[in-house]
Amino acid sequence: MITWSILEIVGVIAFAVSGALTGIQKKLDIFGVLVLAITTAVGGGILRDVIIGNTPPLTFRDPTFFMISLVTTIGVCFTYRWLDKFKYTIQIFDAIGLGAFTATSANLAIQYNLNTLFIVTMVAVITGIGGGVMRDLFVKEIPYVFRQEIYAIATIVGAVAFYYSQFYFTGSMPLYLCFGLTTGLRLCGIKYCWNFPVLGSHLKDGVAVNRNLKG
Repeated sequence: MITWSILEIVGVIAFAVSGALTGIQKKLDIFGVLVLAITTAVGGGILRDVIIGNTPPLTFRDPTFFMISLVTTIGVCFTYRWLDKFKYTIQIFDAIGLGAFTATSANLAIQYNLNTLFIVTMVAVITGIGGGVMRDLFVKEIPYVFRQEIYAIATIVGAVAFYYSQFYFTGSMPLYLCFGLTTGLRLCGIKYCWNFPVLGSHLKDGVAVNRNLKG
């Protein structure tokens, strides 16, 4: 399916950009930037393939996505000064990758006859957040999914929309709908700072802050 392939490539490029920019910001060397970008780009897809039984994972059987990640990373290394001028660059590319991989992974789960709502959603979520989680853990940051705006919720909404829309629409429409909803929700979360409540936000260093007490 052409649409599936295009979205998969879009996801790889977007996540590779976010991984490469993160590596550059963290002052990693060229090899470190490359590893971080490739891990971000293909990590979620590898997890997906293992879960659905598509083994060895497609990344190991076909070097196309690896090469796309490599070329993208090289491009980022030459343009990062320009890209870094824009606010939320990493988050925007991350949102695009999230939407693309959520859509393609939900679709692939259906193709492998994993056609219940729960498993389609779980495959989409794990794939969508997998690369980003690896990226953040590698640079010793708490992953976005645990601390920044709505993230996993966007993938869940997108996957659910894909699952039900396939009963009403034919062709690529469910893919477009899933991609648009997931990416759109994530971008809105970034722009409008949609967050879940943070437990313990009234605490400071593990001790409750009493605003009525003065030193």
